[in-house]
Amino acid sequence: MWARDLPVTRVDEALAVIRALGKHRYVAGKTHFIHALAACDLPGDTDLARWAREIIEDDDVDKASRDERLVRRASEEDMCAVLSWFFAESTSARAADGLLDRLERFGVGSQLSEGSDDDDIFPLLIDAGWELLALAELDVERHRGAIEAYGERIHYDVACFEEQEAVPPAVHLQELPAFGVSELVRGARDGELTSPLTLWLSGDATYQDYVIRGALRSALRPRA
Repeated sequence: MWARDLPVTRVDEALAVIRALGKHRYVAGKTHFIHALAACDLPGDTDLARWAREIIEDDDVDKASRDERLVRRASEEDMCAVLSWFFAESTSARAADGLLDRLERFGVGSQLSEGSDDDDIFPLLIDAGWELLALAELDVERHRGAIEAYGERIHYDVACFEEQEAVPPAVHLQELPAFGVSELVRGARDGELTSPLTLWLSGDATYQDYVIRGALRSALRPRA
């Protein structure tokens, strides 16, 4: 996989881009997970908040473990709710204090140092990614833009052939960086991200570039 930093610096821009990445016509699947520790303080009576509180209050679930009951599948809106809670100027201090207090109470170890490898992050609080349609599955009308991004049709046909012949099979993935404690507690300040919003990508570079540019245009276009 390779990394692509996106041209967003504000929290509201990052949330808009995350939403856009889940809405376009090239999405084949989504795999998003949120940890109960990240969601249990969310305001309101949402399904996500209720689930998280029930898990945290369940004495049968060891909060310092990797028990699968501590995570659940999530939507882009779920992710944006958690990220907004931790990154918004009005709530970030409460969000950080609540998370750190709970980690101490339950004896949950965490990495708060910068630069931890994703594989070392524990607890993993948000893990999110999208899979794009295979090139060979694109419709000549509905997905004309991506096909035309290759220029001459022969280049698209070659990319389809390489995709189908690849071992292991080529998969076009877009993944957000893993969010642990440090990434949520230190991820934003005064409405600005403390580091670029990065996507980790695999698959065909031309295809990925077209889809990402489209999502950015949709997310960042001026609002009337």
